[in-house]
Amino acid sequence: MKTRRGLIVCLAIVLGAVLGLSNGNCDEVKRLGPDAQKWEKLVDKGIDYLRNAQAPDGSWSAKQPMGVTGVVLTGLLRTGKVKAEDPMAAKALTYIESLVNEKAGHIAGKSPAVGLQNYVTSVNVMALVEAKREGKYKKIIGDATAFLKKLQWDEEEGKNPSDNFYGGAGYDSKSRPDLSNTQMFLDALKEAGVGPDDPALKKALIFVSRCQNLKGEHNDQPWADKINDGSFIYSAAGEGSSKVEGSSPETGLLGYGSMTYAGIKSMIYCGVSKDDPRVKKAYEWIQKHYTVDSNPGMPKVQAHRGLYYYYHTMAKCLDALGIDEVVDADGKKHDWRADIAEALAQRQKPDGSWVNDKDQWMEGDPNLVTGYALMALSYCKPKK
Repeated sequence: MKTRRGLIVCLAIVLGAVLGLSNGNCDEVKRLGPDAQKWEKLVDKGIDYLRNAQAPDGSWSAKQPMGVTGVVLTGLLRTGKVKAEDPMAAKALTYIESLVNEKAGHIAGKSPAVGLQNYVTSVNVMALVEAKREGKYKKIIGDATAFLKKLQWDEEEGKNPSDNFYGGAGYDSKSRPDLSNTQMFLDALKEAGVGPDDPALKKALIFVSRCQNLKGEHNDQPWADKINDGSFIYSAAGEGSSKVEGSSPETGLLGYGSMTYAGIKSMIYCGVSKDDPRVKKAYEWIQKHYTVDSNPGMPKVQAHRGLYYYYHTMAKCLDALGIDEVVDADGKKHDWRADIAEALAQRQKPDGSWVNDKDQWMEGDPNLVTGYALMALSYCKPKK
């Protein structure tokens, strides 16, 4: 009888825990991501800053490469707190519309510098897609998608799958391809509705795979087994290159955080399974180098190089993987949404902006960096 009573008590405790009713408190159900009020405050301050920083023509930092406005608008719209009808967004859309080149098909202005065409068109495609005005922008997005595909290094440029330029995208059709431009290219195509069965994505996967420090059937580059840790470098083209100083094809090209997250995300967009050895090996590198304090893999003196680009790419990648918590190499669980939000909370300026004190890769521009921050935060919304 006593044993039976004890069993009933145990079952009641277990049932209460399952239903979230222990101690009569339903709030014990685990929540993921940052505190909702903190997230709202961070985003609202960022939006207020951008509202005040917008130029009369609807742009942000127009004297910089014209892609800044696309990054900012994409970040604003993805938070869900700014709609396309908002006067700020409407003015930005009008500005982006002014960059449409109907003859060439890109969204980079009437006579842009050649080196801006891929990046600027890609971010502006993402902004127009986020505006959710398919009827108005369908043709523009379609033309831009066709234009982007022409920039990809393939047979039209005299390259075949054995060439390490093949499948990649650079700043334009003449520039050496790199993983940063290729991930932006893939982001734009995905947002435009281009699926993994499209030839452009199949070609891109060949290039992306060659950017990984992982020797095997997908990477035949001579430097691939020098480090062989699953990380990703800046470019496989030519002899290969990394933005980590001290790297060389002879001794090994060091991978780093932003490119490793970019590589994983790009593979997922190209239809690679999460169980693929390439993804699993890269994720192992992420687990060993998990941090929101720096762009991991960079030397200590360059630890904050590309930090906000890193936050956005990290958040977008982990969202694409469907991972809520990263378990690091020591077995510790990390709620990455909460971690990124907290890192951004610590770095937000009193006026609501973000800026990288290490002015490299344009991160000295508070408009661009605030756009990156909002893009990152859009993937860090609190969830149950």
